[in-house]
Amino acid sequence: MKKIFPKDFLWGGATAANQIEGAWKKDGKGISAADVHLFRDIKDKTKLNNVHENSDVTDDMIMKALSTDDTSYYPKRHGIDYYHHYKEDIALFVEMGFKVYRFSIAWSRIFPNGDDVLPNEAGLEFYEKVIDECLKYNIEPLITLSHYEPPLTFIQKYNGWYNRKSIDFFSNYVTTVINRYKGKVKYWVTFNEIDSIIRHPFMTGGLIESRFAPEKFEEVMYQAMHHQFVASAKAIEIIHKVDPSSQVGCMVTKLTYYPFSPRPEDVLEQQRRMRKVYCFSDTQVFGEYPKYLLLDYKNKGFYIKMTEDDLATMKANPVDFVSFSYYQTSCVAANPDGLETTAANTTIGIKNPYLSSSQWGWQIDPTGLRIALVDLYDRYRKPLFIAENGLGARDVVEKNGEINDDYRIDYLKQHMKAMYQAIYEDGVDLFGYTAWGPIDLLSNSLSQMSKRYGMIYVDLDDYGNGTYKRYRKKSFYWYRDVIHSNGASLFED
Repeated sequence: MKKIFPKDFLWGGATAANQIEGAWKKDGKGISAADVHLFRDIKDKTKLNNVHENSDVTDDMIMKALSTDDTSYYPKRHGIDYYHHYKEDIALFVEMGFKVYRFSIAWSRIFPNGDDVLPNEAGLEFYEKVIDECLKYNIEPLITLSHYEPPLTFIQKYNGWYNRKSIDFFSNYVTTVINRYKGKVKYWVTFNEIDSIIRHPFMTGGLIESRFAPEKFEEVMYQAMHHQFVASAKAIEIIHKVDPSSQVGCMVTKLTYYPFSPRPEDVLEQQRRMRKVYCFSDTQVFGEYPKYLLLDYKNKGFYIKMTEDDLATMKANPVDFVSFSYYQTSCVAANPDGLETTAANTTIGIKNPYLSSSQWGWQIDPTGLRIALVDLYDRYRKPLFIAENGLGARDVVEKNGEINDDYRIDYLKQHMKAMYQAIYEDGVDLFGYTAWGPIDLLSNSLSQMSKRYGMIYVDLDDYGNGTYKRYRKKSFYWYRDVIHSNGASLFED
């Protein structure tokens, strides 16, 4: 029997506004956290994935950033200039056959300061044009409402998501965009990797760590996270009320850990670590805090301010689906002393001797994706969506202009086969997949162009030099065949 994905499976790609758009001051856009984030040219490979350190920003760093219009060392200000190339880029997505395109709205392009009463019409018009361009070619927009770029004024004036006013500001933003785009957008995600506030609190939560007492900062992060949980639930309530046909999901970083050995202590450590991953999706799927997280707060002496109305709102508005990013797996041990470590997605983990690694040290594990899908579906019984998956690598342009990224093809192919197995052998309800990113973009924590994920090459280097021209890689044609055959080409070797 011919192997093929479900009839209506949504194939596509995912990007984030702060990593592609540029036009940082164009048409009334406000400055965001991403616009003051420095490029890090890190030579010490051990620091590559110290995301907390790499992403931390102080008030002094912000003032220095605001004193210049430089885009070389603040590369998210130029991105890949998608703002002016979106029609060309969407045309390339159409050529690949996209059924869905996941992208984010820059909050600061709609409400420049976060607390504005009235929206910026030019920002609303821009995203309406992007949405209409997708719909013209029967591509479903899947929109992320918050993806690593809270408005800078919101950060400086209110301490970002630590301030309870953040809930009302975000609700105003959500109300504005859903009323503008109702009937056009079926799928929404509230916060990208909501768990990431613990790893990079400035980008996700707008928290300037130096403003708080060091011994209190972990509690500050969890308080800000509570405000995001409430804001997410309110967003679901608003979207469902305005457009009942819309589906709203959460999005988490699917960090998957294995015990390094069968020692019971290592298995217990793996279970403990996985709870730290699941607590975020548990809260949004079940609409209430898991008891183990509340107990952790109690044991640490945290006092997280939450009202009865907060908890009622969360309970009344669980997510419709669960989306997640997946790149690799890691091992954990009760005693990691002497064990070799390696980089992972915004973390450092113990190296698995049975896996190969990418050029950035991320271990490649397609079976881990199948495990992640089964675990998530068994836990939640909600439809799943893979919102990010891909391979960052240094691509070489040959003399004839070709980019032969067979390593990317192999990575994606093996992960897609694991998806097929999860659907047809494990009974997982997986309804879509968006590769990260279909076009080269700036990496998240270091703002690099040299770490390329795309199936479309953008002529741009780490320092902003280049023509910005787009070129198809070998993987472009390969993914086109996968989509056009609805996955059948994966099994034609």
